[in-house]
Amino acid sequence: MTVHFIGAGPGAADLITVRGQTLIRQSPVILYAGSLVPPEIVAEAPPGARVVDTAPLNLDEIIAEIEVAQAAGHDVARVHSGDPALYGAVAEQMRRLDALNIPYDVTPGVPSYAAAAAAIKTELTLPGVAQTVVLTRTATRASAMPDGEDLIQLGRSGATLAIHLSINNLARVVRDLIPHYGADCPVVIAYRVSWPDELILRGTLAGIRDQVKEARITRTALILVGRVLDESAFTDSRLYASDHHHVLRPKR
Repeated sequence: MTVHFIGAGPGAADLITVRGQTLIRQSPVILYAGSLVPPEIVAEAPPGARVVDTAPLNLDEIIAEIEVAQAAGHDVARVHSGDPALYGAVAEQMRRLDALNIPYDVTPGVPSYAAAAAAIKTELTLPGVAQTVVLTRTATRASAMPDGEDLIQLGRSGATLAIHLSINNLARVVRDLIPHYGADCPVVIAYRVSWPDELILRGTLAGIRDQVKEARITRTALILVGRVLDESAFTDSRLYASDHHHVLRPKR
């Protein structure tokens, strides 16, 4: 018996990995985050599988479902949105499984920032503009931020920022970043990327709040900030330069 933590990707059913889909098709028990994982993904469960939406469950109740599956010798597909490595709340589940000696593995998924970059057809790292992407969030009622990880500190880098779970803190995001990025810095709000109701808003730090208010976006949105979002005058990468050689493209 194994618990398979599976990243289901950003939303579209065909953006889950082949491995993740295969594990769902083979598992007699499916536990999924129903608020963020589309029903089409868990519809791949085998006939007769126990399919449980864990959105209304607490951690103890989720682990109890896994223990019942273990007693029956049934594999569990634990399906999370995006990629389990980012804001997935999987670490505490793994800690419980370690204590119970229940084996598990992890299948990665397409993270929201990658899906958002694809939707806007933008590379988040451009030569001479930004070579670093910071994945972060702001403090909320559910989770505080450790010392030194606030946007005021992170913004000093000038890196491309992918700010998760923070659309309700947009006023604070704007206030903290304008001193480092400038009021004219491009911003993208990516709402439910790859879902049928996907919405992309483009603006600047100075004006993005008005757009978000008008669109009435209050959850499930990623905030991207950085000069790469509206930059066409960057220097070409040396990777494909005619005078650049390496082991697979020897000097001519």
